[in-house]
Amino acid sequence: MVRHYLKLDRELIVKPQKRNTRLFAIGAGGVALIAAAFLVTSALKQSIAYFYSPTELLQTSVSSEKKISLGGMVEDGSVERGEGLQIQFRVTDFENSVLVEYNKVLPDLFREGQGVVADGSLNAEGVFIASRILAKHDENYMPPQVARAMKPAP
Repeated sequence: MVRHYLKLDRELIVKPQKRNTRLFAIGAGGVALIAAAFLVTSALKQSIAYFYSPTELLQTSVSSEKKISLGGMVEDGSVERGEGLQIQFRVTDFENSVLVEYNKVLPDLFREGQGVVADGSLNAEGVFIASRILAKHDENYMPPQVARAMKPAP
C-alpha cells in the first residue's frame, strides 16, 4: 500500500524542468504576439493617407514625410505639361488651390474642371508631389471625400 501512495505523489508533482519549459514557451509566445501586433500597427500607420481639401491643407501644418490625399477639382486653365510625363496643375475647392506635380501616366478621364484625388506628400515649397492620381469615372460621380470637402460650412 505504501508504494501505491508514493507512485501517486510522484505523478502529481510536476518536475521543475517541465515547469520551466512551459513558462519559457508561454513567455516566448507572448513576446512573439506583442512583436506581431507592433509590426501590424506600424505597417498600417505607414499605409494610412489622411484626406485634405486644399483649404484644409493650407490651414494645417503637414510634415513632408506624411502621406496624404488631396481632393478637389482640377482648376480650369491650370494644367501645364512639361517634358515626358511631367505635368503640373492646380487642385481647388473653389476657396483655395494647391499646385500639384505628377510624373506618371495620367488616368484617361483626367481633365480640367473634373474631380480628382491625388495621393502623395507636400514638399518644403508647398507643392504637392503626387504619387497617384484618381479621376472620377463619369460626370455624375464625385469621390465622397471631395463632395464633403466642397460643401460650404454651415
